[in-house]
Amino acid sequence: MTVTRGLEGVVATTSSISSIIDDTLTYVGYDIDDLAENASFEEVIYLLWHRQLPNQVQLEELKNQLAENAELPQEVLEHFKMYPINKVHPMAALRTAVSLLGLYDEDVDLMDKESNYKKAIRLQAKMPAIVTAFARIRKGLEPIAPRKDLCFAANFLYMLSGKEPEAIAVEALDKALVLHADHELNASTFTARVCVATLSDVYSGVTSAIGALKGPLHGGANEAVMNMLSEIGTLENVDTYIREKLEKKEKIMGFGHRVYRKGDPRAKHLRAMSQKLTELTGEPHWYEMSTRIESIVTGEKNLPPNVDFYSASVYHSLGIDHDLFTPIFAVSRVSGWLAHILEQYENNRLIRPRADYTGPGMQKYIPIEQRG
Repeated sequence: MTVTRGLEGVVATTSSISSIIDDTLTYVGYDIDDLAENASFEEVIYLLWHRQLPNQVQLEELKNQLAENAELPQEVLEHFKMYPINKVHPMAALRTAVSLLGLYDEDVDLMDKESNYKKAIRLQAKMPAIVTAFARIRKGLEPIAPRKDLCFAANFLYMLSGKEPEAIAVEALDKALVLHADHELNASTFTARVCVATLSDVYSGVTSAIGALKGPLHGGANEAVMNMLSEIGTLENVDTYIREKLEKKEKIMGFGHRVYRKGDPRAKHLRAMSQKLTELTGEPHWYEMSTRIESIVTGEKNLPPNVDFYSASVYHSLGIDHDLFTPIFAVSRVSGWLAHILEQYENNRLIRPRADYTGPGMQKYIPIEQRG
């Protein structure tokens, strides 16, 4: 057997959802640049699930379905109040809440196409409510119910703060959601497909994916980037801090990507949004620090920034708590997870790779009284 650590370069399945070819990311054949500049997140959800962009009637139907299913069961809200609030990371709360939702879905074990699609709608709709409700409850605040007149991005910001967001904030979050929606067979998506390939249910698949996204080498990188920026503090400290990290061969979060060689095509969109937002909030130093870090790391290590790097300062500028950055990633990426889960069900085969054994050779059992 040929062993490939991390399955790098191994093609594990076929998919019609997204592709990364020659450093170009596409969703169903649409270049991410085209979608980032023109499509709403709701259009992207429809595209990933149906393999085509919606017409106006189809888009309105999806928006209505999401709005009708956005509220959480009261039992989930009460469950949040049982958590050891000061010790629970929001990603752990999200993982647990999604699993809990499965207990209150009467269709959880129905595996026909229509039932699975309805579960996808419910999960996509409820993810923002989970993140925002937990964010408020841990601060002693009451959750805010979603509004049916707001778009997906605006509703998230409204449920988080209780205030109707400004247009620039909605634009920024909507663009970030589009950029994070899917990314071929990434770690969390692969985890979801492995899980449901056993014919486990949709909630189990998404719960598994959240567990994978929680790690700092996947979704947790954006939170780590903002922690690094906060630790550096000022533009004047950047050079010393980063060069010391490089000399010690420590990883600089938010740089490099296994599947891109020339750079992550999503990064430039968030870079531009970071510049705009940090100027509007009167904190341009976050953008200036970021571009200086990029200059050093890319110049010395030839590692361009990935999507996580500039998303950190974008989310910070929106007034979002740093430990909510990865849950927001999940709020977007669940659209891709669900697309892949539904695709896996359509043409399923159990995913069961092999391992190259490196332990001792054949051994014979020795009674315990004879062991040294």
